[in-house]
Amino acid sequence: MQSGLPSADAIRDEGAACPDHAALEEFRLKWLGKKGEVTALMKTLGPLAPELRAERGAAINAVKDAAVTAFEARRAELDRQAEDAALQAGWVDVTAPARGRPLGKLHPITVLLEEVIDHFTGLGFEVASGPEIEDEFHNFDALNIPKDHPARDVWDTFYTDRREIPRTHTSSVQIRAMQTRKPPIRVISPGRVFRNETIDATHHASFNQVEGLLVDRHVTVAHLKHTLETLVQKLMGRKLETRFRPAFYPFVEPGLDLDVQCVFCGGVGCSICKGSGYIELIPGGLVHPKVLASCGLDPDEWQGFAFGMGFDRMVMMRYGIDDIRRLYDGRLQLVRQF
Repeated sequence: MQSGLPSADAIRDEGAACPDHAALEEFRLKWLGKKGEVTALMKTLGPLAPELRAERGAAINAVKDAAVTAFEARRAELDRQAEDAALQAGWVDVTAPARGRPLGKLHPITVLLEEVIDHFTGLGFEVASGPEIEDEFHNFDALNIPKDHPARDVWDTFYTDRREIPRTHTSSVQIRAMQTRKPPIRVISPGRVFRNETIDATHHASFNQVEGLLVDRHVTVAHLKHTLETLVQKLMGRKLETRFRPAFYPFVEPGLDLDVQCVFCGGVGCSICKGSGYIELIPGGLVHPKVLASCGLDPDEWQGFAFGMGFDRMVMMRYGIDDIRRLYDGRLQLVRQF
């Protein structure tokens, strides 16, 4: 000790003798706290002459440095002891990567699509796929929509310079399925389709579609009706009021539209359902005999049903999204699920 100051060795020994973190904290407060020994020693510098003040200040700083070194060394030692005790209590693989929070979530379109695939594969359907750039035969002609037929006006179509078509529906996949498979045939064909649409709250130039096809003997509208009603109930998680309306589609006869009670207004009528209380969801019907014949199937022996739905619209109803453009916005937030 010099001029009443403790030695660095004594301070280090005192710190090393602390048995735990609580005692070490008391050591820190004693020497380095606002009311500790170092602060008290600093207050004695004022009355001293300048030359003595510098010498005394250097000695007090040495005391402070010794206290800081003793504190940090003992804390590191106590931390190592705690880690060793934890390892002895239970084996830990210190080489394993740290657990992190997963980033992001599945898009609602992906979530619902997986449910659709799971539902239909459970019914014995296969998932079929086809090219997004089609020729006119598979996209139109084989579906009983020949060139210059007014029904082509329903599909506002893009064309490439070679008269190829970004497919307007995944019905082209159904044609390929009937050409390459032997009945009975059960397939669904999810995928992206393209139409020359003006983008607004309910229309988009590129959207997702899921179509289904069943070809077998003695297929009736009752089979189609039950399939679609079961699908809606499965995806919406509850039974909704539905209705079927006659409709014209060149590739089915008879053609039907399945309307579902509007989930936004409960069937009362709103701007989304255009006051009708229902939203058109799934068109379909029995496969037209000409379509079967164009794929090499005898319509007198085989019958079938087909349906197709704009999958994005189903997602909008499921999650209460009132604008289709939100599905393609990177800031999509789901507020509620119906």
